[in-house]
Amino acid sequence: MKAAVLARVGGQFEVRDVKIDAPDGREVLIAVKASGLCHSDDHIRTHDFGFPMPLVLGHELAGVVQAVGHDVTGLRPGDHVTACPVLYCGRCVECRMGAPIRCRNKGFTVRGPEAEPRLRADDDVPIEQFEGLGAFAQQVLIHENQVVKINEEIPFDRACLLGCGVATGVGSVLHAAKVQPGESVAVIGCGGVGLNGVQGARIAGAHKIIAIDVQPEKLELATKFGATDVINSHEEDVVERVLEITGGRGVQHAFEMIGLLPTLELAVKVLGLGGTAYVVGMQQPESRLSLDLFADILMQQKGVRGVDMGSTNPQVDIPFYADLYVQGRLNLDDLVSRRIQLDEINEGYEELAGGKIARTVITFD
Repeated sequence: MKAAVLARVGGQFEVRDVKIDAPDGREVLIAVKASGLCHSDDHIRTHDFGFPMPLVLGHELAGVVQAVGHDVTGLRPGDHVTACPVLYCGRCVECRMGAPIRCRNKGFTVRGPEAEPRLRADDDVPIEQFEGLGAFAQQVLIHENQVVKINEEIPFDRACLLGCGVATGVGSVLHAAKVQPGESVAVIGCGGVGLNGVQGARIAGAHKIIAIDVQPEKLELATKFGATDVINSHEEDVVERVLEITGGRGVQHAFEMIGLLPTLELAVKVLGLGGTAYVVGMQQPESRLSLDLFADILMQQKGVRGVDMGSTNPQVDIPFYADLYVQGRLNLDDLVSRRIQLDEINEGYEELAGGKIARTVITFD
């Protein structure tokens, strides 16, 4: 098959032939029909997080099951599926308590060092799969825990967003923050994840949903997803404007969706008494947040909380989001800004870096 392989940190994606093994045990072989370009993959490409190379990135995908291992019971060839980068065993205490995002045995879903690799180069050098997936490819071979059967009414180029962009954005609001009707929310960064945070706040019944970005196009799009107010941080003082919108109170919940330290510091500043800032965007390894522990954390009772993948329980949440789309209550159509082919992936990420695009999706014939 063809896959976009990253050979080194800072390099470009190279589309080349890759060997993929047959499914074994609880593994599922999927023909990829669509794969989303997420900023997180580009962070891995450009910064050293310690992932082994060569590596196939990509963690937003939708496709059709081609074959299953002998121990798979819930999926069969022909099923329409999406996948999620939440790695979980289903057996540890955290998993049994309904929190697979905190699984203590994430290695359960990947092949051990004694087994044949799932992916190999032509010279038989093993190729790693990012988060057990490796979705920038014509096919993926993954553990059934990461596969979710979906409603066949959802087009693949929208369904691929459910496993990360939607799960992270909507889940951060509904599951991590548990936003309540009438509360106020600020969403900083209105890309694919941020827009889902906005519509998650709308679904939750938030009274004030303040979208913050530097791109007028994204702010205009945020209003379609449910933002009650928008702030262009290049043109206005964000803190003053948030206080004006909230009657001087600040917000109860502020979501940093970009992965930048200055915007995380801004998230803390726009909080009201007892508010919480959520670290959703993928921060760089060297980032450190400096806080005034007396004035902000103690006296203002503010909090900062990290959120991984929207605290998602894939087998429960993703079918729910799919149903919301079919019911017309979740906007996936306006998330897809552009569709490209696999060999256009480098150009796609260059365009995404410009900041005007919500999501680019690779489609496979």
